[in-house]
Amino acid sequence: MMRKSVIFLALLGWAAGLLAGDFPDGQEILRKVDENIRARNRVVTAKMVIGGRRGNRTIVSKTWAEGDKRSFTEYLSPAREKGTKMLKLEDELWTYTPATDRTIRISGHMLRQSVMGSDLSYEDMMEADLLSDAYQAEVIADTTLGERPVWVLELTARGKDVSYARRRVWVDRERYLALREERFASGGKLLKRTEVEGVMRVDERWVVSQVRFKDMLKSGEGTLFIIEEVAFDVDIPASRFSKAALKR
Repeated sequence: MMRKSVIFLALLGWAAGLLAGDFPDGQEILRKVDENIRARNRVVTAKMVIGGRRGNRTIVSKTWAEGDKRSFTEYLSPAREKGTKMLKLEDELWTYTPATDRTIRISGHMLRQSVMGSDLSYEDMMEADLLSDAYQAEVIADTTLGERPVWVLELTARGKDVSYARRRVWVDRERYLALREERFASGGKLLKRTEVEGVMRVDERWVVSQVRFKDMLKSGEGTLFIIEEVAFDVDIPASRFSKAALKR
């Protein structure tokens, strides 16, 4: 009887190994996701629709970005936010507010604060490392999301200097876009969720056109981020990425 039990357990282990072997390499999938969104630089006009107790409010912005290390954002509307600017250089972040005519460096606990009352934090916007560099990935499931076949990846942080200790990502198997993502604290608590609501084709690549961010510690429907226009690999003057540009 003991011998049969051992054989049965061995067969179960062998079958599980075969099933696991059917999954592709998670790290390679994550590299393809990174590659799909990488660009020498980009210019993006977008709007955030922020849900609130008294209804939604919409903020329009334009961002110039060079790789994943430097970016400059100017808020265009509404009037209350118009002229507010944000500059990211490597791991440093500054904001300028015309109402006070002050430039402030955002650091430490301030990075966890909400951007314009949205479900995104400054910490979210500061993320620079490629996911494949910051996380170790493993495929844990092969399923569908809506009508799209996806791989479900479990990401574990390689170090402690990342915003989220663990992530779960649903990756479109054809377009290599992250269609859904859950971000967890080191203790396992779900902190943020993103859900893609639209995609578009730009310059032979798939790009997310609408994504909803939800801070799971806040009430409400979350923040819908809509890309209205995007251009890749365009010329951006170096002067754009300077603190002097904040007050121009």
